[in-house]
Amino acid sequence: MSDLVLTRDLPAPRRHSLWSDLREIAVDELWKYRELLYELTLRDVRIRYKQAVMGFAWAILMPALIVAAGTLVRFAMAYMGGGHVARDVIAGMAVKALPWAFFVGAIGFATSSLTGNLPLVSKIYFPREVLPLSATFAQSFDSTIGAITVGIALPLLGIHYGLAVLWAPLLAALIFCVTAGAALFLGCANLFFRDVKYIVQVMLTFGIFFTPVFFEPRMFGPLGARLMMLNPLAPLLEGLRLSVVEGHNLLQPLVIMGKKGAVVAWSPWYLAYGAAWAVLGLVVSMLVFHRTEGKFAEYV
Repeated sequence: MSDLVLTRDLPAPRRHSLWSDLREIAVDELWKYRELLYELTLRDVRIRYKQAVMGFAWAILMPALIVAAGTLVRFAMAYMGGGHVARDVIAGMAVKALPWAFFVGAIGFATSSLTGNLPLVSKIYFPREVLPLSATFAQSFDSTIGAITVGIALPLLGIHYGLAVLWAPLLAALIFCVTAGAALFLGCANLFFRDVKYIVQVMLTFGIFFTPVFFEPRMFGPLGARLMMLNPLAPLLEGLRLSVVEGHNLLQPLVIMGKKGAVVAWSPWYLAYGAAWAVLGLVVSMLVFHRTEGKFAEYV
């Protein structure tokens, strides 16, 4: 009888549920070390602009180059087809170039954030998530400057803002979640497999041709448009263009008649698909990062 009582008095083994792990990451650790996250983000921003000749102009250089390259591509296509490049096409590319530049810049820095801070990772305890997240937040600083510039430039291209522009903050938040999730996952993977950064460089270089930045998915026909929208970034970028440039309410479908039949240019399900990738991708990446964090010291 006494043995039974003693057994009952023993503490129950700790169970790591999905909710407990998320609470430990987001509340117990990241919130506790929020000042460290802020300082690392500030450090990355200062390093980026320290002794930089162009200063804040670097924040708009990458999107401007993307728009210039896209304009040349669309101009060549229009010339061969006997058409012209309208100003709203250039405006659409500008709106989509900004989040693409944010994604490329954040992933580029975040992938090497752990291997580039090995003394911190190996000698000091802190939630390692702050390293790829600080790279993502630092890139957000550049994108904020670029967003202000694009917001001022669009009216010069004849774009008039409507109520649909209110979708932009939600889409920007979802793009940040997608980027943060990819940053956590790739930063962790690069610590275990050091050639991940080279694969990422290749994917980022050619990824713009598989993401609707230079063009719209409807240009590929009914089937091609659906396939293009499978890219998690595609619905978010196209949603930005439609809401900001064309003033389309994203809760309403948009069907365009093309030479090969009707093309679904937009569906509210595209928004749900992109949001699911953003939220679930971030949650899964945080869990994978957190549960492999204990093995980081073995690979440093």
